[in-house]
Amino acid sequence: MKKIVLLILLCGLLSGCTVPETTPPQTVPTTQIPTQVAAEPTETDAPTEAPPETTQPAPEPVEYVLSFVGDCCLANLKSWPESDYFMGTIGDNYDYPFAKVVDYFENDDCTFINLENPLTDGGRPANKSFVFRGPTAYTGILTQGSVEFANVANNHSMDYGQTGFDDTLEALDGVGIHYAADGTYRIFTTASGLTIGIYARTYPQDADGLAEAIAALREEGAEIVIVCYHWGKEYYYNPNQLQMDLGHAAIDAGADIVYGHHSHVLQPVEEYNGGVIFYSLGNFCFGGNTNPTDKDSAILQQHVIREADGTVHLGDLIRIPCSISSTDLYNDFQPVTLEQESEAYNRVLSKLDGTWEKTRLTVTYRPELG
Repeated sequence: MKKIVLLILLCGLLSGCTVPETTPPQTVPTTQIPTQVAAEPTETDAPTEAPPETTQPAPEPVEYVLSFVGDCCLANLKSWPESDYFMGTIGDNYDYPFAKVVDYFENDDCTFINLENPLTDGGRPANKSFVFRGPTAYTGILTQGSVEFANVANNHSMDYGQTGFDDTLEALDGVGIHYAADGTYRIFTTASGLTIGIYARTYPQDADGLAEAIAALREEGAEIVIVCYHWGKEYYYNPNQLQMDLGHAAIDAGADIVYGHHSHVLQPVEEYNGGVIFYSLGNFCFGGNTNPTDKDSAILQQHVIREADGTVHLGDLIRIPCSISSTDLYNDFQPVTLEQESEAYNRVLSKLDGTWEKTRLTVTYRPELG
């Protein structure tokens, strides 16, 4: 009986006991040590080194090329029908006159011509034997031929009066071609950056105003000064004393180049006192004569050097013998270069160097033929 009671009591005790839950061991968090990131070195941290020395290249001299040709008469004689001769040959093909020489002009810095006629669609003709006129549209011949300067200080610029002359200047202005009239000076800068001053005279008899004009051009920034003289006697192969005196005076007064024309034949080139004188470049593209006895011509290319220190001086002079026509039979109004060492080529060089033996070209004019 005691055993039963003890069992009952033991079971009661067991049933009233709660067995405590087993608590898992707590994990103590570990302290995380931040990762040290290496800092980028700053400019102040970096070792200071002197930058490598760089040697600047010395400035190079700059070379320019100026091309000069003689009389360009882009016109018919007044008595000729417009459907014939120069105007009939050209029509509206403005490339034609300079087609065989344009490469020289496109690859230079400035091309100079003497424009021996007005470009006008109006005006009244002068009362003289030889009167020329080309239409204002003939500025296209100059632009297509890469001409940048046209001298209008000559004895044919007024062939159609003041109206014709004014029309000429307006037409040249309209296409951006520079020019100089009688007794005036002009200054302009080429597309390549050379500043050129021009002083022009028709039939100069003295040096009055010459030094003042050259000084004014220099003061206005001209790096090269060109005196443009329409002078001398027609058909003489050598300059007269007045030409030589005035040419020397121009160079002595500070000009670099004297650019002469009017004789219709070539005259010598003279180097003088650091400058150069082209006494006459004869004819070049000459519509006023259908078959000249002397077709010799030339392109003169004067090189100009600007040194690194800014000083400017003349360089080499290149002589390029030409004919005013691509055929000897007549004047086709298309200048062409001559074959090197040919008889004509050497003849041109002799006229330019002064060794040509003839004094004068004998010409008998028939106005109806030019």
